[in-house]
Amino acid sequence: MNDSTAFQAILNDWSLPVPFTIALAVFAALYFAGWRRIRRTRPAQFPAWRLASFEAGLAIFWLAVASPMDGLADALLSAHMVEHLLLMNVVPPLVLLGAPIVPLLRGLPRWFQRFVFGFFFRRRGLRSFVFALARPLPAWLLMNLTFLAWHLPAAYDFALENEFWHSVEHLCFFSTCLLFWGCLLRPWPARQQSLGWMVIPYLVGSDIVNTIVSASLAFCGRPVYLFYAAHPNPFCVSLLDDQVLGAAIMWVVGSLIFLGPAMILIVRLFERQHAPLAEHSFPMQWR
Repeated sequence: MNDSTAFQAILNDWSLPVPFTIALAVFAALYFAGWRRIRRTRPAQFPAWRLASFEAGLAIFWLAVASPMDGLADALLSAHMVEHLLLMNVVPPLVLLGAPIVPLLRGLPRWFQRFVFGFFFRRRGLRSFVFALARPLPAWLLMNLTFLAWHLPAAYDFALENEFWHSVEHLCFFSTCLLFWGCLLRPWPARQQSLGWMVIPYLVGSDIVNTIVSASLAFCGRPVYLFYAAHPNPFCVSLLDDQVLGAAIMWVVGSLIFLGPAMILIVRLFERQHAPLAEHSFPMQWR
């Protein structure tokens, strides 16, 4: 089967996931409505790029898990690794850069804010639990342990064989990475508290975990995931070549995503430390 025929077969098998698509469309509309309302009082804090970032994050989310790309990920391990990179390291930062909490709430009807979200916000134990998970150490552990667990051969194959658990896997990646990147980006109205020099082990440690998984796949010399052996891909790509390509994508792109921001933040920390003394004679003001 040639590549064009293989792509056509994937397109023929694809069907629009209506509930997920509607859910994303609702979130996109709520954010837009809330963004327009909050722009009246905070135009400088919510420029157009925040709207573009949030909506782009949702569009890439749909592309990764609801478009024919999801079928391609079932056929090729390398495509699956691209899907995971989008879910973990592209979609969450874009969504968070939109500072989505207040615009989404402002986009909701007032009765929904009061009776539904108000009910949860008044639960002190629930708030404490969420705030505890959003701290750097729990967020780092949850993201990296989730990444490791779902890339174990048994879990990986199980998710591909069971559509429901495949969706659970995607939800685990997305939710834990929201926590992980949220500790770095701190979207308003979160308290703007920098990790300081702890950003180095926070990001470099994650890159080490990513490198361990990637190197294991690249250098093991045999196919790791039995799903692809039981369901040969239609592109006539060998299992081992596909696995090495997927590992290389995850390794190189993942390292750039983790180490790039680390270098930028290190430079900023050096600049802040060597700033004139007058700058440090006043407390830092956060918006």
